[in-house]
Amino acid sequence: MTGSFSGRTALVTGHGSGIGAATAAWLTQHGAHVIGVDLAQDRDVTDPAMWDALAGELADVDLAVVNAGISSASTIADMDFATWRRTLAVNLDGAMLTLRAAMRAMIGHGRGGAIVVTASISGIKAEPGVGAYGASKAGVIQLARVAAREGAAHGIRVNAIAPGGVDTPIWDQLDFFPAMVAEQGSRDAAIAAMARAATPLGRWAKPEEIAAQIGFLLSDDAATITGAVLTSDGGYSL
Repeated sequence: MTGSFSGRTALVTGHGSGIGAATAAWLTQHGAHVIGVDLAQDRDVTDPAMWDALAGELADVDLAVVNAGISSASTIADMDFATWRRTLAVNLDGAMLTLRAAMRAMIGHGRGGAIVVTASISGIKAEPGVGAYGASKAGVIQLARVAAREGAAHGIRVNAIAPGGVDTPIWDQLDFFPAMVAEQGSRDAAIAAMARAATPLGRWAKPEEIAAQIGFLLSDDAATITGAVLTSDGGYSL
């Protein structure tokens, strides 16, 4: 990647851990001023009033990473409706509100900008047990594509990234994972076992690798790329 993000302001949601934390660090290292939005700050991406209150702070935003999300695992037959609603609220409602805030800021200052939405391979490839999560991420992909069409007239590029397995704390939220850790002997061993079973490359991404890929999509090197979905899944979807 050529150049830097010096003098640019970046919004990153879900910056407290995982891909969000790695992306915020990567952008900071490359010169951007990062505004983070995370539940740890009592900033809930699903709250329209929070975004309204934050509008002044976001007025100079040039870059945005729509990343906040939660996971859930359940068959449709066994799914609790509250789990469905919460997953869609955070992953899809939160993405819409974040996109709306970022695009309003970019249209307002007139300089355009670049946005990356963190989707998931679960929004592309169907697997049992991820109905709510997969539906939310499929929705996010289409939302990003529509935003790309709407943003183009204002010089705003919008792309999505669809990671496969990534070694982040989101796995620790899933009911099956503690048993796998116990079976494999450690968390690292459990992650490695799942990666070997699922991907032709036999490994999952580190958050820092996804962060660098997001950085490319935000950069001027990607100036002709909008409405795209970068699949980064180690061949899982082949």
